[in-house]
Amino acid sequence: MKPDWKALARILRRHSATFYWGSLLFPKEERKGAWAVYAACRLGDEAVDGPNAGEEALEAWWQGVERAFSGTPQEEWERGLAWALARWPIPKEAFEHMREGFRLDLGPVRLKTEEELLRYCYQVAGTVGRMMAPIAGGGKEVEERAILLGQAMQLTNILRDVGEDLGRDRIYLPAELLERFGVSLGHLEEGRITPEYQNLMAYLESQARLLYQEGLKGLSGLRVGKGAVALAALQYQAILDKLRLSGYDNLRQRAHLKPWERLWLLPQAFRMSQKASLATEL
Repeated sequence: MKPDWKALARILRRHSATFYWGSLLFPKEERKGAWAVYAACRLGDEAVDGPNAGEEALEAWWQGVERAFSGTPQEEWERGLAWALARWPIPKEAFEHMREGFRLDLGPVRLKTEEELLRYCYQVAGTVGRMMAPIAGGGKEVEERAILLGQAMQLTNILRDVGEDLGRDRIYLPAELLERFGVSLGHLEEGRITPEYQNLMAYLESQARLLYQEGLKGLSGLRVGKGAVALAALQYQAILDKLRLSGYDNLRQRAHLKPWERLWLLPQAFRMSQKASLATEL
């Protein structure tokens, strides 16, 4: 039975407009692969964030991943993933590492070091880069750049959602950075945007920008989807722009893009993809 692509596309549209808009710039077959991978990843995220989240839900998701890899899918998203696995060498290890990151989200989250933060960003998003790299085409260096891009996007999510995550007893801001910049848990809980907090946010924003810079160097190595990847990255970077312009007020509100703002980035994504294509030819 063929996957229901409309159903999988709805998962994208409902949970990530950023990824959905970017996926439309893939050729038809690769677009389906992107939808299949993202739907699988997103439903894993729902197992730790959704209404019925918990260890049992996460294990049920993992069993679905196992069935897809064994060629015996049951659910619609499993059929989509199995379809993609039959066409591209998507590493199971990436899903295993993602599962580790999701497990972290089940309990109260407290990270100690910046290294732990980057590891988490790899587990829940850099792994998506690893899964997408075979679909877009490219060698080992492309995969490494895709991981950096995924980490950049997750770090952007974390900066956008500090207040929302705090309400879920998740603090992804590492203790060593909170101490270095003089930010207390009490300040976070009170929603106080202090100069010290703004300095911390500016530092983490600069780290995300560096990851985007390095990750986007992989565009020229992609066989297809340069525009799709460029558009997704531009949208996430635009969220960072909005966050900075708000004075890093992410404890009481959530930076987001309007549909017209996403469309506005299309010409820039096209120019980036053209530049990457010229670099490949040279």
